[in-house]
Amino acid sequence: MKKPFVTKELIEKISQEIPTPFHIYDEKGIRENARALLKAFSWNKGFKEYFAVKATPNPFILKILQEEGCGTDCSSYTELLMSDACGFHGHDIMFSSNVTPAQDFKLADKLGVIINLDDFTHIDFLEKTIGHIPETICCRYNPGGLFKIENQIMDTPGEAKYGFTHDQLIEGYKLLMKKGAKNFGLHAFLASNTVANEYYPVLAKTLFETAVEIKEKTGANIKFINLSGGVGVNYRPEQAPNDIAVIGEGVRKVFEEIMIPNGLGDCAIFTELGRYMLAPYGHLIAKVLHEKHTHKEYIGLDACACNLMRPAMYGAYHHITVLGKENEPCDHKYDVTGGLCENNDKFAIDRMLPKIDIGDYICIHDTGAHGFAMGYNYNGKLRSAEVLLKEDGTYQLIRRAETPKDYFATFDFTDFFEK
Repeated sequence: MKKPFVTKELIEKISQEIPTPFHIYDEKGIRENARALLKAFSWNKGFKEYFAVKATPNPFILKILQEEGCGTDCSSYTELLMSDACGFHGHDIMFSSNVTPAQDFKLADKLGVIINLDDFTHIDFLEKTIGHIPETICCRYNPGGLFKIENQIMDTPGEAKYGFTHDQLIEGYKLLMKKGAKNFGLHAFLASNTVANEYYPVLAKTLFETAVEIKEKTGANIKFINLSGGVGVNYRPEQAPNDIAVIGEGVRKVFEEIMIPNGLGDCAIFTELGRYMLAPYGHLIAKVLHEKHTHKEYIGLDACACNLMRPAMYGAYHHITVLGKENEPCDHKYDVTGGLCENNDKFAIDRMLPKIDIGDYICIHDTGAHGFAMGYNYNGKLRSAEVLLKEDGTYQLIRRAETPKDYFATFDFTDFFEK
């Protein structure tokens, strides 16, 4: 059973100062999880977690992770700016982008970050853009086809827009070496949100074997392997969560079987986790505004898909707790909705919950990653506040809610009113 890290009493207190809806994050849980990850991979002396900024782009969260030894993985110009402003510098930042604008590569080079190339053609584009090829560089690999674990299809890399093919990868390292690169990384992301402890070890085996082949065929100095993201969370309460200690041990065994005998025992292991690092440690808190009794029973919240897009976009499941009614029977069936003019604006469909009353506080679980970050302004809806529940039990506003003034700020009304 999923239990919220907040109580009705705490939310009632916070709501007097910060109106719902808002996302709230659990500092204690974030820190403990980061430490567990670092411990699980402590056997690798060069290990580093590069948190995927796109999952939760908030400087207060990034500083917590920085204090726990993490770097950042950025996918855009503004994420690079945010990382730099938070004190991440040089090789503490990985830049993994695709369809990359020239200005993004220029900033990445200026900041001295590790650039992770998504495409063979980006080699020449990067050189023309910044005038050289960095001495340390990484390439993203896409083996194509299906990605399987024990004959179970986990994802379809062949349908993904990312990465070099196998042959492009070999030629890419040769070309990069000719252009001055000296130290190399290898990266791949082959499945999303897995709740299988086998994922990272199977992915690692693919990458380790590829690294050995690259070394043999090109002579490239492989300094690190980036296992990227993909380690997921148990959104559904009946799912068993990943065990990061088991995952780390599984990668260690494959490392010792493949990398050490082939002279790559000094290779560092990087991860690029977002969802695993943050999702369970965030809740979207909303208040019940309306109940509707028509062909179905509807509960209408002051939050909508603009605050959490995943259910509307993917049909994703997010567990719901009615705060203060945790121990009451789930004997009422509801569609839990927002107020957008779209019928897919539903946080839950035919969900069995306790009887809900107007004014109840609803806790939507596992929104700490890809929650606020995917927000938008459709229907003129305004992005919510973000709140940090600190380790000592106090709370802090770490992003204020948008106002109508923010919404209209990018318009230039000068000519409009003059006419």
